[in-house]
Amino acid sequence: MPSGRRTRRKLHFSKIYSFRCGRAAFRQDHSQIGGPGFSRVVYCNEPDCFEAGIRNYASNYVQSTKYTLTTFFPKSLFEQFRRVANFYFLVTGILAFTKLAPYSAVSAILPLIIVVGATMVKEGIEDWQRKQQDIEVNNRKVRVHRGRGVFEPTEWKNLRVGDIVKVEKDEFFPADLLLLSSSYDDAVCYVETMNLDGETNLKLKQSPEVTSNLHDDGGFGNFKAVVKCEDPNANLYAFVGSMEFEQQQYPLSPQQLLLRDSKLRNTDYVYGAVIFTGQDTKVRQNSTDPPSKRSRIERKMDKIIYLLFFILFLLAFIGSIIFGLITKDDLKNGTMKRWYLRPDDSTNFFDPKNAPLAAIYHFLTAIMLFSYFIPISLYVSIEIVKVLQSMFINRDIHMYYEEADKPAHARTSNLNEELGQVDTILSDKTGTLTCNSMEFIKCSIGGTAYGRGVTEVEKAIGRMKGSPLAIDKTNGFGQLISPNPTTKGFNFSDERIMNGNWVSEVHSDVIQRFFRVLALCHTAIPEVDEDTGKVSYEAESPDEAAFVIAAREIGFEFYQRTQTSITLRELDTKTGKRVERVYQLLSVIEFNSARKRMSVIVRDDEGKLLLLCKGADSIISERLSKNGREFEVETVEHVNEYADAGLRTLLLAYRELEEGEYEKFSEKFNIAKSSVSADRDAMMDEATEMIERDLILLGATAVEDKLQNGVPDCIDKLAQAGIKIWVLTGDKMETAINIGFACSLLRQGMKQIIIGLDAPEIQALEKAGDKSSISKASKESVIRQINEGISLLSSSLGSSDAFALIIDGKSLAYALEDDVKNIFLKLALGCASVICCRSSPKQKALVTRLVKSGTGKTTLAIGDGANDVGMLQEADIGIGISGVEGMQAVMSSDIAIAQFRYLERLLLVHGHWCYRRITTMICYFFYKNIVFGFSLFLYEIYTSFSGQPAYNDWFLSLYNVFFTSLPAIALGVFDQDVSARFCLKFPILYQEGAQNMLFSWFRILSWMFNGFLSAVIVFFFCMKALEHQAFNSDGKVVGLEILGGTMYTCIVWVVNLQMALSISYFTLIQHAFIWGSIGFWYLFLVVYGIMSPSFSTTAYKVFVEALAPAPSYWLVSLFTMMAALVPYFTYSAIQTRFFPMYHEMIQWIRHGGQSDDAEFCEMVRQRSLRPTTVGHSARLVAKRAARVRHGQDGSDHRE
Repeated sequence: MPSGRRTRRKLHFSKIYSFRCGRAAFRQDHSQIGGPGFSRVVYCNEPDCFEAGIRNYASNYVQSTKYTLTTFFPKSLFEQFRRVANFYFLVTGILAFTKLAPYSAVSAILPLIIVVGATMVKEGIEDWQRKQQDIEVNNRKVRVHRGRGVFEPTEWKNLRVGDIVKVEKDEFFPADLLLLSSSYDDAVCYVETMNLDGETNLKLKQSPEVTSNLHDDGGFGNFKAVVKCEDPNANLYAFVGSMEFEQQQYPLSPQQLLLRDSKLRNTDYVYGAVIFTGQDTKVRQNSTDPPSKRSRIERKMDKIIYLLFFILFLLAFIGSIIFGLITKDDLKNGTMKRWYLRPDDSTNFFDPKNAPLAAIYHFLTAIMLFSYFIPISLYVSIEIVKVLQSMFINRDIHMYYEEADKPAHARTSNLNEELGQVDTILSDKTGTLTCNSMEFIKCSIGGTAYGRGVTEVEKAIGRMKGSPLAIDKTNGFGQLISPNPTTKGFNFSDERIMNGNWVSEVHSDVIQRFFRVLALCHTAIPEVDEDTGKVSYEAESPDEAAFVIAAREIGFEFYQRTQTSITLRELDTKTGKRVERVYQLLSVIEFNSARKRMSVIVRDDEGKLLLLCKGADSIISERLSKNGREFEVETVEHVNEYADAGLRTLLLAYRELEEGEYEKFSEKFNIAKSSVSADRDAMMDEATEMIERDLILLGATAVEDKLQNGVPDCIDKLAQAGIKIWVLTGDKMETAINIGFACSLLRQGMKQIIIGLDAPEIQALEKAGDKSSISKASKESVIRQINEGISLLSSSLGSSDAFALIIDGKSLAYALEDDVKNIFLKLALGCASVICCRSSPKQKALVTRLVKSGTGKTTLAIGDGANDVGMLQEADIGIGISGVEGMQAVMSSDIAIAQFRYLERLLLVHGHWCYRRITTMICYFFYKNIVFGFSLFLYEIYTSFSGQPAYNDWFLSLYNVFFTSLPAIALGVFDQDVSARFCLKFPILYQEGAQNMLFSWFRILSWMFNGFLSAVIVFFFCMKALEHQAFNSDGKVVGLEILGGTMYTCIVWVVNLQMALSISYFTLIQHAFIWGSIGFWYLFLVVYGIMSPSFSTTAYKVFVEALAPAPSYWLVSLFTMMAALVPYFTYSAIQTRFFPMYHEMIQWIRHGGQSDDAEFCEMVRQRSLRPTTVGHSARLVAKRAARVRHGQDGSDHRE
């Protein structure tokens, strides 16, 4: 900003400033503009011109709905009939309109309409809710320039590319806008991007300098400009373009782009030109559908459906062959065997002269008749159950994080049962296992270590070693001594440099420069409380906030930032008084993951040009000058100690610059920043390399990212449940290892297999710089180390040794190559814990894919940052932590929780319950349909495969929908084999899901066999008890309607009582559904029976006049239902008594009166602890085993 320009008072109050390096002259050829991917041309303030009209850009209307009014029915029906079962029922429903049908067409179609209609209604309601949101967004108002400096309110949906809009404070941006000016003279604004990336910190944006003077509506009356830029794309953080204004070209960058759905904050208004609209905006370009995930249970259920289809077609085929043979023999020598079918005067359906055709017709009839083997209501019932299960997860008070007001949130209900089958957890570290709330705790300055605090990792290591370290430096109650424990981000204690005492230190000048670097080298924004005068900071990361807070607490208070300066309040060593010093801010060279460092160039009050730099130790060390390494040995030693203590470290350095050197850099850097060519990044790196060199080392910072509450206990419980835990982190190996010890993933006595590329021969090749030789040698080294690890595992088979695999990012790149990844996985699976250090986001996703595909078991990934999105989407289940790194992980996840510790309850309680409920419910569905289907088949045999159903048409249709489905849904929502307390007390119970014990083929086929037995018992008991004898006192014998009614009654009782036997936890709702379904059957019999005979047909008054008055009906029903349940009851009793499953053992503890038997409970619980398990429980077990071995060795020695 020119020095002569008047700064508005509001600018002073809002503390919103930018950096001079944000503006640059346009001096580079537009090598990309106009080429592929860079063809967009925007005529600002001329949306109606001919050139703009022919480009046919997207409107600003956005649509997030899946359907429209015209496409709802066709698309929704297509989605429904993609399911093979629904398509099958559609075909049989169509065939029901032919003479082949064994039942009426209406009774066949109605259940299908109910099931498909219910699902379509659900889809329609969900889409209507999305439609309402779209209407609200599209009808928001924004002020648009209509000519002559007049701005009028217009709906968002009517915006066009090129429109000039005025957005006011706290309003959302209606499209992607080019910032032209703001209410501030220097044309900066403050933007909140929470809706885009979830980040709560505010971003600074700045307009091109040439338009920054357009401060009022009237200034846009004659404004014209042409913008040429990149085509629509999904990159939120990139924008390449140029603006032609008054016949001059000006470069554009992401600094000038305001993205749709972000919000204007702390700025009265901004003017902007619409660049991208509607579906072309970057936020809409990012709105891709997440990968479709289906649980293993659902995929297996499809196979069972196919098995039932095979059984159905097999029975129809066998029956048709037998029917054809019988039909062929119906008429021989004028003698009619089945005279009632009139084979001498028959149609094609029973014509002995055309038996093959009759068999084919019968096959089609049988296909329709046996359709009741397929549970038509299964899919819709499961959807209902999963939605209700998700509601219970969302409302679990034990997973509600009160501090942040964040409950658990199941973003999809498709994977509920998958939560009970997790074999491997792949976890991020920072922000997931740790808090991502950084505290400045230690530092090394001028070769001297400062900070007397004890980290959580040091405490854990002290406890592990039995050392008094964990208490020595605390107040005796386990609490860290801190000068000001209420200061967030600062947990530092050292009287040598606190309270101004640093001036007495030997290297006080180094200490002064060190904290000046912390106070100046950042992009934080100060906020001054008008009442108290206390300064707080808006920083882009927790680390940066901790640094400026530490500088403030030591006495170097960052107080004010303008576009061109930073003001500190610091101690003057000459006068001993606190003074204000203004540093002129010349350039900011920002931090990124490739550079791993950040620098600022300032001019101090003495006129010296200073480059201040902070960055990773490996990056800064190689940029030190020869005379800048005075403290390097001591500093590196301290950095290693800090890493051992689980701290995150950065090195701080500086250098003085010559005026000519800075001018050369500034010119080259500005050219690079304004470039729109493909090699822009390379040009910027070249410019920074020329000045970020010959640095003088000052020291190192160490900040602690503490473990979240409950992490060690959660990991211990998950390990006891048999779940493997891998940590994938970007931190260095030493930090990751010590965090592993702190959270009990590692323990003493656990053998560490460390794979790295720090061998001397590799380092020698790296210095030589031969890339092909480095790659070849590195890969060979990784393969050799992996094979050595596998050999070590093989030699330890049968022993209780536990192994941990630790691998760095460079080695991991080779380990994930196609010809190496299988042996790497073999080694990793043999280890109790795996830690991958320095992992990139892509490597995290590749490791997750390897574990998922290589083991074939369920994987769960958990993370909190944008760098975890890949692995969350790659895993079977993605869990997002709604922490401080933004919401991108949450938005890409299947389930969101606020803290890692809630994973324990989510998996061990809800996961186990959902898995058991869904699997039992599915098995029961198949059981009840096989009972019903086989009873039809047995009656088909009895009637010589005539195609005559045993039951009335409406009995057939309503069996699945009304008489048997509701109890199954209640089981799927409410049943509990074990209470939540016992699920957590006995984590081994989780292995029932992990090993899929409740949905194995043996268990599925057992349920099916039970259904077959029940059908046989019901059919033959009813048949033999009722045939050839009087049914009532009038001497009437049994007809089809009485036999069918009796069999149907027995089946309704049997399948509902079977449900009652399967339930472990009765609620009032389950009682109501089970007994209500049975009662509804009798009510239906009465009501349906009194309807017109043309409608009720064989059921006309059958209950009132025939069944109810006959004692034999009630006796047969009673004895049949008892007999049908005996096989299941007998099997269940024997299995529970002699071969109990985990949940049955725990039920015995609970209901058998042994809950107070400590010895029995411990015996059951210890079944989950194995020598290779991680967690503090396994650590104690290992210690006991070591003591036992030590005692035995001692006794052997004495002998």
